[in-house]
Amino acid sequence: MILSVIIVNYNVKFFLEQCLCSVRKSILQQKELSSASEIIVVDNHSTDGSLEWLSPAFSEIHFIKNETNTGFSAACNQGLKKATGKYLLFLNPDTILPENFFQVCISFLESNQTAGAVGVRMIDGAGNFLKESKRGFPSPWASFCRLSGISSVFPRSRWFSYYYMGHLNEHQTHSVDVLSGACMLATKAALEKTGGFDENFFMYAEDIDLSYRILKAGFSNYYLPLTTIIHFKGESTRKDRQYIDQFYLAMDQFSQKHMPGNRFFHSILRTAVRVRSGIAKVGQPIRKEIPNSKGSKIVLEGDANSAREVLRPLELMGIKIVSTEEESDKILFCEGPGFPFKKIIEFIDKKKGRKRFRIYAAGSRSFVGSDSSEEPGEAISIQIIK
Repeated sequence: MILSVIIVNYNVKFFLEQCLCSVRKSILQQKELSSASEIIVVDNHSTDGSLEWLSPAFSEIHFIKNETNTGFSAACNQGLKKATGKYLLFLNPDTILPENFFQVCISFLESNQTAGAVGVRMIDGAGNFLKESKRGFPSPWASFCRLSGISSVFPRSRWFSYYYMGHLNEHQTHSVDVLSGACMLATKAALEKTGGFDENFFMYAEDIDLSYRILKAGFSNYYLPLTTIIHFKGESTRKDRQYIDQFYLAMDQFSQKHMPGNRFFHSILRTAVRVRSGIAKVGQPIRKEIPNSKGSKIVLEGDANSAREVLRPLELMGIKIVSTEEESDKILFCEGPGFPFKKIIEFIDKKKGRKRFRIYAAGSRSFVGSDSSEEPGEAISIQIIK
């Protein structure tokens, strides 16, 4: 087997449906992968009927159903134990891949024998670049600048913004310290040497830890902007109080594991964590919810046949279909042979911030989108007419 794709799902069936459609298209784009790849979905005790919704439409996928939420790291390792690929992609369910994703990334790994893993350029559902696409290690100074907000004041500084490697051009390939677990394509050789994810990390910082161990094992991590993906982000990691506590707990956990002797740093980090966590919690109740599509004015862009598939369901939902972008509240990109995922991503990247964007994959039963990586996204079922 050349490729194994491992996705951990938790209550995001509509986003995962679109993700799987894009993964399938990217695999089929490369002929040698069509019969030498596998997709493994580990469901962490979802309560939204994810497996019942997805299994009939994706019979080729191996679904693993957990009776409890084992955490991201443990679930990834479950998939890893089943995987047989030479290359293994750990992918979040709220992502969209372009058709050239595997061609670009696998070709890079095959031509760079020291590479242990690659990550790519990520944008959110509004087209904004996600800084976590490339990161430095959370050293005492880098962590202080990140947690204190200094890095936001000097976003391009190597000295003040090393946490997000702000000094590195987002459009150029670089060797980096840390890759995002939302989309990390690793070699089997690197994972065999590192042992996969550390399951002591329930969620968050597990990608920092694995990236660190890949480098310690003698491999390199590369940020590869030759292809861009959408990571809605706000959907699989809701910004509630549990998220706030888990994220900062994980950062402290990482520092304890890899910098155990620096007591002063741990004290400063914990103080900063408590302050930032408190600020985030105070601000949380006033966060705005993204409006749903009922009553919206939507313009359909993309593949003509796919647009016809969604037209009647949208009308039955009370959504007005308009003919021009200027009249619309949202753009619904309809993927299909005449308008691939790659083109959708390019459009959103180019039009960033100018409109609300939604994505519908040909033949699917939903469409999804997110106006901010900080908020829950929107997922609409159109099964009523199918």
